[in-house]
Amino acid sequence: MKRTFKQLCAALLLGFLILPSRTNASDVKGALAGLGSPQQPVVDISWDRYYDHAGITEILQKLHSAYGNICTLESIGKSFQGKDIWCVTITNPQTGSHDQKPAMYIDANIHANEVQSAEVALYTAWYLLEMYGKNDVITKLVDTRTFYIIPTQSPDSRDSFIHDPNNPHSPRTGQIPRDDDGDGALDEDGPDDLNGDGHISIMRVPAVNGYWLIDPFDSTRMIVAEDGMKGTHNIIWTEGIDNDGDGTINEDGPGYYDPNRNFGWLWRPAYLQYGSDRYPMSIQEQRAVADFIAAHPNIIGGQSYHNAGGMILRGPGASIDEVHRGDLAVFDFLGEYGERVIPGYRYLITHEDLYSVYGGETDWMYATQGIVGFVNELWTPYNMYREVPEEDDWFGSVETSEQFDDELLFGEASIAWTEVDHPQFGTVEVGGTVKHYQRASPGFLLMEECHRNMAFTLKQAMIMPSLEVASITRESIGDGLYEVTAVIANNQQTPTKLQVDVENGITKPDVVTLSGPESIVSGIVETYPTEQFISQERNPAQVEVPFIPGNSTVTVRWIVRGRQQCTVSVNSVKGGRATGTFR
Repeated sequence: MKRTFKQLCAALLLGFLILPSRTNASDVKGALAGLGSPQQPVVDISWDRYYDHAGITEILQKLHSAYGNICTLESIGKSFQGKDIWCVTITNPQTGSHDQKPAMYIDANIHANEVQSAEVALYTAWYLLEMYGKNDVITKLVDTRTFYIIPTQSPDSRDSFIHDPNNPHSPRTGQIPRDDDGDGALDEDGPDDLNGDGHISIMRVPAVNGYWLIDPFDSTRMIVAEDGMKGTHNIIWTEGIDNDGDGTINEDGPGYYDPNRNFGWLWRPAYLQYGSDRYPMSIQEQRAVADFIAAHPNIIGGQSYHNAGGMILRGPGASIDEVHRGDLAVFDFLGEYGERVIPGYRYLITHEDLYSVYGGETDWMYATQGIVGFVNELWTPYNMYREVPEEDDWFGSVETSEQFDDELLFGEASIAWTEVDHPQFGTVEVGGTVKHYQRASPGFLLMEECHRNMAFTLKQAMIMPSLEVASITRESIGDGLYEVTAVIANNQQTPTKLQVDVENGITKPDVVTLSGPESIVSGIVETYPTEQFISQERNPAQVEVPFIPGNSTVTVRWIVRGRQQCTVSVNSVKGGRATGTFR
C-alpha cells in the first residue's frame, strides 16, 4: 500500500516518539546512553568529581584489568613522598608494538592546584578503551597509534589540594621543602586554616576609609571602594599567622618552585625565572617525565593540560626562541581546529599573548624531542554563560563569578564571614570562596570540558604520519639489471619529522629498505622539496630519507640484479612502519 508524504512523516515521528515496549537485556538499568558516551561502560566512572591519587590509581588499575589486551600500566617513577607517577599506554599490540607507531603523549596536573587537568587526561584513557571496537574512528586510532597518558605529574600536591586547606592557587608547587624566605628554615610559614573549614580564604579587618566595603546586595562579598565611596574594611591577606615571627604572613609554605619552569630548554636561574629551582631537571617528578619522553622517540604529538583561562597555547614561551616556519602549518591547523571544537577557547602564542616562560615543558618537547606540543588552559568564563569575555577580562570578572555562584551553584562557592582571634591582628573576619572555585570546573560542566579537550588531542593523533608503500614497479635496463622503484606515501598532514627535528638531527633519518633481489647495486632517493636524486652506494639496500612530508610522497629507486620477489619496508622513528611486496 502506498503512503502519502504526510503519512510517512507521521510514521517517522511516531517511530521517534514511541519506544519499543520490550526491554533489551543489554540495557543498563533501562537507560539509553547519550551520543558520544560509551553505551555500556565496563568501568563506570563519575565524571562530575575530582579524584585523589588513590582514586586515580584505582581507576587506572580497573581500566588495565578490564582492557589489558590493549593497555599497559606502569609507574615511570616516584614522587618526593613516594607516590607512583602512573602512565597508561594504549594501543593494539596485534597491529604492532607501541614503540613502532606514531605516538601521542598526554600529561596533566604538573601544577597540582590545576586539578581538572588530570580528569581530562584520565577521561581520554577511559574513552579510548571503552569505545575501542565500538566506534570506527577510535578503533582505527588505537590500531594505528600509541597513546602515552600520565594523568598527574604532581601526585603529592594534588592530594594536598584535595585533602588539606588551600586556596584556588595553592599548592602550585610540589612538596619538596625549600627555603622561600631565605631564613635557613624550610616551609615553616605556610597558610593556616583559622576557621577550620578546610579552605584558605581571606582575612579582613574593619577600617575607617578602608579600600573595601561589604557588597550592599550580598553581605558575604566584598567590593572595591571606588572614587567617592567610603570603604569599611581592609583585606590583609589569605588566612594565616606569622609562624616564624619575621613580620610576614604565609611567605614560606610547601615548595616553592614551579615544575613547569624546570625543564632543560632555555632554563634560567630563579633570579631571572621565578620558580625555576636549582638546576634543570632538579625536580624528581619532572626528571622522571622527561626521561620517559626521551626514551620514547616515537612520540610526535604532545599535550599538557593546565588551567585556567580557555587557551590553546603553543610555543615559543620566550621571545629568544622560535617555532620553525616549516612546522607552523601543523600548529596552526590544530590551533584553529581547537578553537572550533572547544567554544570560548583562543589559540595563542605563549610569550606574545600570555607571558614569558623559560624551562617550560612543551618548549622542551618541541626543541629537543621534535614534538608538536600544546598547553591547554582549561576552564574559561565562557563556560558560565556562553558569553565571550572582553579581551582584558578573560579570566572572568568578579561580578560574573558571583552571579554564576548565585544562579547556578546557589551560593555553594561562598564562605560566610566569621570572626576569629588572630595573634597578630586581634579580631579578624575570615571568608571568601572555596578552594575549588574559579579555577576548577563545576561538576556539572566537567565532563563537557573533558570530552571537548579530548577531541582536540584525538585530532592531533589523527593527523600524525600514516605511511604506506603506495607502489612498487620493476623495469629491465639490460644486462640482467633492473630498476626497482618504490613510492612511499605519507597520507596525513604531519611530516614524519618536524623541521626542527630535521635541522637539528634530533632523530635519525627515515629508512626505506629493499630485500629479496640477488644483489643491490645502488640506491637512489628523490629528495623533497628540491627533487634532486642522491645516490647511496654504501649499504644501498637501506636508503636514508631525510623525512617524508605530510600529504605527500617520496620516491626511492634501486638498481638490482635478479628477478626475485622484492619487499620494500619503511621504518620511521616518529612516522611508524609500512611494508609492500612486488611479486
